[in-house]
Amino acid sequence: MRYLLLIAGNESQMKSATPEQGEAMVNEYAEFGKTMAERGVLQGGERLRSVSDATTVRVRNGEVLATDGPFAETKEQLGGYYVVECKDLDEAIEVASKIPGARTGSIEVRPIWEL
Repeated sequence: MRYLLLIAGNESQMKSATPEQGEAMVNEYAEFGKTMAERGVLQGGERLRSVSDATTVRVRNGEVLATDGPFAETKEQLGGYYVVECKDLDEAIEVASKIPGARTGSIEVRPIWEL
């Protein structure tokens, strides 16, 4: 089964990291990606730009409303995602627990509804 692993964290903490801390985190994510690709579960993933670059779209009464920013006020922002193929939810949780952002933020594990 495929799962989407949504990485949420506090953007202000990421922005306040020293260059050395930022480089260390990039290296940890690269190692995670390499390990999971070698394991055969990683199907894709991307880092997302800041919430300041986000636009939220809603349609109400046939009118398209586009607003700047994320969909809700929250202390954690969506920072990226991975798509993984795992045998079950237990394996997906185990993979998610190895994402570096799990130590300071959260990882939402969501099954993909195959069409």
